[in-house]
Amino acid sequence: MFDFLKPAAGRSGFFTAPPSHTPETKEAQPLIALQLASGAHWTPRNFSSLCREGFARNPIVYRCVRLIAEAAASVPFSVQGEESASEFLTRSPLLSSSTETLESFYGYLQLSGEAFLEARMISGTPSFLFALNPEEVSPLQTRTGAQTAWDVETNDGAKRRLHLDLATGRSPLLAMHLFSPQDNVSPLQAAAQAVDLHNEGGRWAKALLENSARPSGALIYKGASGSDHLTEDQFGRLKSELESGHAGARHAGRPLILEGGLDWKSMSLSPTDMDFIQARREAAREIALAFGVPPLLLGLPGDNTYANYREANQAFWRQTIIPLVRKTSDGLQSWLRPWFGDDLLISPDLEKVPALSEDRNTLWQRLTTADFLSDAEKRALAGLTPDGGKI
Repeated sequence: MFDFLKPAAGRSGFFTAPPSHTPETKEAQPLIALQLASGAHWTPRNFSSLCREGFARNPIVYRCVRLIAEAAASVPFSVQGEESASEFLTRSPLLSSSTETLESFYGYLQLSGEAFLEARMISGTPSFLFALNPEEVSPLQTRTGAQTAWDVETNDGAKRRLHLDLATGRSPLLAMHLFSPQDNVSPLQAAAQAVDLHNEGGRWAKALLENSARPSGALIYKGASGSDHLTEDQFGRLKSELESGHAGARHAGRPLILEGGLDWKSMSLSPTDMDFIQARREAAREIALAFGVPPLLLGLPGDNTYANYREANQAFWRQTIIPLVRKTSDGLQSWLRPWFGDDLLISPDLEKVPALSEDRNTLWQRLTTADFLSDAEKRALAGLTPDGGKI
């Protein structure tokens, strides 16, 4: 911790003033320690590392993914056509639920940029949905890039192969991707640099607290006898006293008593100089921006984009949740039509979403006052059929 005080010449990273050789030059300055900063360390851009540093260790990422996954999974699907298709979408494996399956699907999509739903078969018919970890799925393609099969890794390390039936178009797997010009870029990957900044800020704050809430520095010895070095006994006693009486959070605020020509020189910037708190807030806002979550919903101060929490919540649903759910319903419809018929229609039932009730009330009020429209036209604009059903 204080090895730079040890009177050893030629220590790497520490410098002393050159000795004076002429009477005109001033007396050489005592030993001063310098710590050179190393390069920044960034989390590797692979799925496991990003999930560990992002979702598992960063509260902003964790909350963003949970908000999106839980909100999107709460939107029910309206299924028209084969009745068994509706039962299939609401059926899940034992000890689980269809909501948990969709939460996993939406969560993987935010963390990895791709997500997979498997149709587990019973007697050759899709029986229930199962969400797969994208890290365990390997696509197999032809030389022309056509998808033919997927290899799925099991818990025991073995692999099972799921084939696409090119003749009927039936696939046991639904693969959904977020747009990316190269590979799969997820919101977590886009925010990886901000995640590292936010995490390192937390580690720095914890280390500062463990170091008695003081920045690091150097003790400079200015001996009265002209010597700028401590003896071995003096160095050992000083180091032992500092480690036992001034290190650790329980010694926070304890004054440092210096004697015998010792002077403390701070060698790092204070939190105020680094604008530490503001830097963490800006990193958190960048993470929320990448996931499409208004910072106001995360409790981050300083956001004046939305007038209040209600408007921020409505914007979150309009700009993030509804497009995601509609994309999923379109994917499910195309995926299941070879199984349940071309007349199958799947759409999100937004009428049952409480967060959108204000939008529905506004639409109904406008339709009620629109005297130039017939009842059939009003019902069509409201998403209803003339016989009382939904379009």
